[in-house]
Amino acid sequence: MTDQTHIAAAEAGHINARLVTNTAHVRQAFPDAPHLLNNANMGRAFDTISNWPGYTPTPLVDLPEIATHCGVARVVYKDESTRLGLGAFKALGGAYAVADLVREQMESGINAGEVTVATATDGNHGRSVAWGAQLAGCNAKIYIHEHVSKARETAMQAYGAEVIRVQGNYEVSLADCKADAEAHGWHLVSDTSWEGYVDVPRAIMAGYTVMGREIIDQLGKDELTHAFLPIGVGGLAAGVAAPLWAHMGAQLCNLISIESAMSCCFADSIAAGKPTLFDITEETLMAGLSCGEVSLVAWEILQPSLSHSMAISDEAVAPLMRWFHERSPSIEAGECSTSGLAGLLQAHKNPQHWQSMDFDANSVVLLIGTEGATDPDLYAKIISGNQSHAE
Repeated sequence: MTDQTHIAAAEAGHINARLVTNTAHVRQAFPDAPHLLNNANMGRAFDTISNWPGYTPTPLVDLPEIATHCGVARVVYKDESTRLGLGAFKALGGAYAVADLVREQMESGINAGEVTVATATDGNHGRSVAWGAQLAGCNAKIYIHEHVSKARETAMQAYGAEVIRVQGNYEVSLADCKADAEAHGWHLVSDTSWEGYVDVPRAIMAGYTVMGREIIDQLGKDELTHAFLPIGVGGLAAGVAAPLWAHMGAQLCNLISIESAMSCCFADSIAAGKPTLFDITEETLMAGLSCGEVSLVAWEILQPSLSHSMAISDEAVAPLMRWFHERSPSIEAGECSTSGLAGLLQAHKNPQHWQSMDFDANSVVLLIGTEGATDPDLYAKIISGNQSHAE
């Protein structure tokens, strides 16, 4: 297939993608509130992570062929496939939260080897927690649900974590993890926040803000007009939104959350004006976006800053992975990494959406490539044309 054939295939499946305009969106100065992500905790995260072994900013890649296709000035793609050797942006978050937690415990006189951290994951967050635990010298218990691939399980075990597989979806694995952590005195490192549990998710999001800071530095003189933010529970989206908001202030660009229609808790929540549960009955190929409940600490940042929320189907995932693979130079883009480009192509295909989102010939658009081939077997099947939907 040609590049244009892949793009046409991606556009064809998204004519009826759902777009929600956020009526709570207000252009205002960055709140810099102590209980949210703020300039102080974002700065601490950057100072810590930029001194980790192997740290280097990930590439911001121009996609001129997409800019030309859509009739905009510039499209850039933040490629997280090489992040710290873990192959995904989540290397920044879970590992940073573990390091922060272990530091606090050691300051209280507890040895790192006596600390056990626990988390539930679809894959990449658990890998980051496992790596962070190995780096910090503590123990890790990682809960995964029945649909997480064996390859992702093995990747977490390679860092010394004990992996516990449970029947059910992500929410079930999280509930089991929370119950066991409370029973055994483990430290929960969840990227989802709820009433009374915000410090660790905030630390995870602070780790993600390093990506936003890198993007600002890499853009040069250009200012973004639009950013598509892949969203599960909201940690990544908030982690990129906060530094952009702090940098741009009341002139913040349009921020569009992008998620699977099979788990669109954010689109439903934005439409309702409050956090809303989504009952997941079918798994998306974009496993990292398969979350049915928003993170409350992420919601506090995203509700006022998102301009739109978009929910897409899986039809564009496989052709866009192949497009990234076949372009020159090639980009290793995992399933979730296609979501932003799918959203941009959908908007371009739908004149009503294009106008609603204020695109024009001067638009500068950010896409986030959240992961590389974190499941090598699945990646190979999709690239070869042998799989296009979740199994």
